[in-house]
Amino acid sequence: MIGMNLMNWRKKHHLSQEQVADRINVSRQSVAKWENDEASPGIYHCLSLANLYGISLDELVSSVDKEPLDIDTTTCGTHIFGHVKVGDRGQIVIPKEARDLFEIAAGDRLIVVGQEGKGLALTKYDKILPIIESFYKSNSPDDDL
Repeated sequence: MIGMNLMNWRKKHHLSQEQVADRINVSRQSVAKWENDEASPGIYHCLSLANLYGISLDELVSSVDKEPLDIDTTTCGTHIFGHVKVGDRGQIVIPKEARDLFEIAAGDRLIVVGQEGKGLALTKYDKILPIIESFYKSNSPDDDL
């Protein structure tokens, strides 16, 4: 699971697999296998990688991958929380930072909306319900009477 994280942190620091391997004293093939999830680094190598990237072990092995995107998210309340992997039954895990910011808790109801060719979005049920009700009221057949 941490392969994508390792690749993303390496790319964020503009390092090649060879450079990472040299700095933590492993082969380039080891780094490649870790990034492809063919093998996992031991705790000693995880510590070395975390130190190399200046991050915590938790950030290194977090289950939510953080891609280094060059997008300005400081305006308009826009956030990029990384990406998640869809499970066998369609389940996803919303990153903790997103759950905290948008006050999403276990048991909350979410609405999934989407537009073909554009993508999907999630929002809390109680936040969108007034908008949906307003839309239906303004477009009801009774308005024509």
